[in-house]
Amino acid sequence: MEKLYSIQEVSRILGVPKDTLRYYDRIGIVSPSREGNRYRRYSKKDLIDLMNIQIMQYADFSLAEIKGKFGFHRMENVDPAYCQEVAAFLDAKNAETRKKIAHLEKVSQLLDVAAETLRDFNHESDQKLAEIVREIYQCIRKKEPGISEEGCHGHQG
Repeated sequence: MEKLYSIQEVSRILGVPKDTLRYYDRIGIVSPSREGNRYRRYSKKDLIDLMNIQIMQYADFSLAEIKGKFGFHRMENVDPAYCQEVAAFLDAKNAETRKKIAHLEKVSQLLDVAAETLRDFNHESDQKLAEIVREIYQCIRKKEPGISEEGCHGHQG
């Protein structure tokens, strides 16, 4: 007979609050079996699902995305078209993540140059900061066409 785990055991093993486990059950992401006393009993497959959910959340997937796209261990008889759909979804999510990384790298570069400029304020470092600010501003303008060009030129040294 397969070992079943109580909600308290699962909470301790995985570091997931009991309220979160109850919420996952309520929205149908992980639905453990119930005993006659209505207590939730989690199988090893449920624990694997919960670990996968933690990984997906770490990868910045929403619960709606997780629930809508992933069946975890229920993929024994999966349709190849479904696999292609999920793969395309993962590709799109990866592209979105790479855009966020590029954005954060620019922000980090800006913060580094701004701190460097303030530590050793001189004309050269001020010009380097202004150049990076202009580059970031142009990126923003590409995303938001309503921003006027004057906003950048008004602050150039």
